[in-house]
Amino acid sequence: MSNWKIFRGDRTAHSVKTWPETPPWRNFNQKQGQKPTFQANDEVINAVNMAIYLRRPLLVTGKPGTGKSSLARAISDELRLEPVLRWPINTRTTLQEGLYYYDAIARLQDSQLKEEKLNIGKYIRLGPLGTAMYPSNQPRVLLIDEIDKSDIDLPNDLLNIFEEGYFEIKELSRLKDNKEYQKVSVQTHDGATREVIEGRITCQEFPIVIMTSNGERDFPLPFKRRCIQLYIKEPQKSELTNIVKAHLGEELTQEIEAQIQDFINKREQGPLATDQLLNVVFMLMGGKDKPKPSEEEKKAIIKRLMAYLNTTGDQ
Repeated sequence: MSNWKIFRGDRTAHSVKTWPETPPWRNFNQKQGQKPTFQANDEVINAVNMAIYLRRPLLVTGKPGTGKSSLARAISDELRLEPVLRWPINTRTTLQEGLYYYDAIARLQDSQLKEEKLNIGKYIRLGPLGTAMYPSNQPRVLLIDEIDKSDIDLPNDLLNIFEEGYFEIKELSRLKDNKEYQKVSVQTHDGATREVIEGRITCQEFPIVIMTSNGERDFPLPFKRRCIQLYIKEPQKSELTNIVKAHLGEELTQEIEAQIQDFINKREQGPLATDQLLNVVFMLMGGKDKPKPSEEEKKAIIKRLMAYLNTTGDQ
């Protein structure tokens, strides 16, 4: 076995003095504004600008791994906006979760333990959508990820918020006639503290909303009519080359260029995602504390990492 393997499977315990470098796209310590890796073509650029000018959400459809979610980060980085607010969607997601959360149980428990009057704002936290709607001079970028997995009612529920541009925190709005509760400080999704006046939040600059879809379902016509629709195609050879360069360096060896072409050829026969190509290239490359695998091991790596998405990985 070559010494690129950390786990050896021989039941001999050993310590790892230096862990191998992290793939750039898996480095969670990267800061906002670092070297961009998203490759935007003219169609993407035009659609994003239309969404910004028209204050409309951008509905981005495409196959897995085409960079739909990365678009939000690219916009935020290039325009030097605050970090992206991400709202992952599943079948149980409701509009309420996106707007705010009120912890009534914690408030009740605290009221039983403490004699002094409780600050109701302590128990309210804005969700990613609610935070994006909070008034500010600069828009926030909101990523509503995989909206096609949502309950059938969520897209229409979102329409009302996007059309009206405001929402109410019911627990505060019902107390607005009480001067003590006309201004209440609450926490945002990203941990900041903001004042809510009379229980109502009205956006000042409409957020840049990126809604991603894998195309698993269709949406109501009124919903699509109020969105800017964009389909991101699978990247071709020149785009794939630029993606690999952006993540892994400017110089590509003949071996890596061959892997890019093999990926394109294989993609015609079944579903593959771009990050599978990045995984293969990274594993084949040498680097600090990461020796290159042998030729036989390279074949096994390629077979495993280039497996079609609709298989178990061993077919």
